[in-house]
Amino acid sequence: MILVDDLDHSEGEDVARREFPLLNRTFAIDLSEANQERLSEALAFIETVLENSREVKQASRSKKAAADLSPRLRGYTATDVREWAREQGIEVPARGKVPDEVIEQFIVAYPDADANAADSAQGGETVADADGAAADGQGEGPSEDADESAARAAAAS
Repeated sequence: MILVDDLDHSEGEDVARREFPLLNRTFAIDLSEANQERLSEALAFIETVLENSREVKQASRSKKAAADLSPRLRGYTATDVREWAREQGIEVPARGKVPDEVIEQFIVAYPDADANAADSAQGGETVADADGAAADGQGEGPSEDADESAARAAAAS
């Protein structure tokens, strides 16, 4: 059987199947003596490089904080708190967790934002609920008044 060198496609008596380890795996290739020598030099170089390198780990995604599972605010977002704090002259980070003290001050200023108080109140409607109902055309609001005005105008004509 005549083997062909997988790199330069030459045939010869010196071509043989060569196995070599790399990165905890074993590879096989048909090589002549000359190409086997080149491969050995390349592997020695790679080994030196790896000895002087460090592995880069892929960044992991952070898990949501426990605070996200039981929000302290109802009907307001962290952006709302940040905007309010800036208006009050309170320094607050642009991103990340809003300090507990700032959230507590916001709840004092907006008692309806307290998720704990709202949970304990039976049937209490939050600002977000009221805004959502008005936007949906439910409850009393500008959209209902416009419909009633239109109906009266149609009946009058």
